[in-house]
Amino acid sequence: MSRTVIAAVDGSAASLAAAEWAAREARMRRLPLHILHVWQDWSPAFAHAPFAGVDNTPDEGATVTQQWARRVPRAAADRLRQGHPGLEITVEQVNGRPAQVLLSAAEKAEVLVVGSRGLGGLAGFLAGSVSLPLIAHAERPVVVVRAGERAEDELRARSGGRGDREGQYRDVVLGLDLSRPCDELLAYAFEAAAARAATLRVVHGWRVPVVDGYDPAAADPGHGVALGLREAGTLTDVLRSWRGEFPQVEVEEQCLVGRPAGHLVEASQDASLLIVGRRIRRAAIGAHIGPVTHAVLHHARTPVAVVPHP
Repeated sequence: MSRTVIAAVDGSAASLAAAEWAAREARMRRLPLHILHVWQDWSPAFAHAPFAGVDNTPDEGATVTQQWARRVPRAAADRLRQGHPGLEITVEQVNGRPAQVLLSAAEKAEVLVVGSRGLGGLAGFLAGSVSLPLIAHAERPVVVVRAGERAEDELRARSGGRGDREGQYRDVVLGLDLSRPCDELLAYAFEAAAARAATLRVVHGWRVPVVDGYDPAAADPGHGVALGLREAGTLTDVLRSWRGEFPQVEVEEQCLVGRPAGHLVEASQDASLLIVGRRIRRAAIGAHIGPVTHAVLHHARTPVAVVPHP
């Protein structure tokens, strides 16, 4: 069964930016786009006044919240159909707990796209009620898009410096931990770069190990150089088979000393997409996404794809 790109919408500016990003991603991947709106009706049972101008024939017994909620996904889909003619778009509205509904939907998605800020159930990016559990427990990739994200932000500026765009995507940046270089993460990154005809910049941050409070690199700078060469060689080895599988993708390798999160946030300044991994944990309690993923979700300037892996 073919998977879809799913965009979670709630009427906010961030969710509409996410839906627009999802439409572009669906076109690049040649997949259908599914617009999903999850709502919880907190209106009192006696509130049945319809919105003015909604077909002039309100549904029997519909509350004000229901009338508003039905407009949200339809309006988003109509807007996307105008901007992306020919793209297959379906719409679904579900009444339930947003985190549970979105996690269930993610199981059938190629990728689930959400806005970084929203209304109602998605209020507050990483506020804990929806966004954090969703990212922490989804077993398919989740992309987080900030409000104000535009298609032109993903493209390189012309060398003339006048701010015009030449149509070439900025780099796709992958943060890679060499202790867990999983296939799911690497496959997603190479496929994303191939779809955009973009360079894949693989960033590996590492530190010189300190043993019993002793830093050998401080006493012998050559020790740090040797470790750096070893890390760089390991990165090249990990990527070798993937270069062969995706010969059309230009790959840039970066082995950098220091905190990985800082390097990735800096790399996001001129990237079209930042990709990080999240280890799948089966514990029912808690929402752990790891310090690096947590940092880039808060500080990266570009859309962030969180790819779960064993």
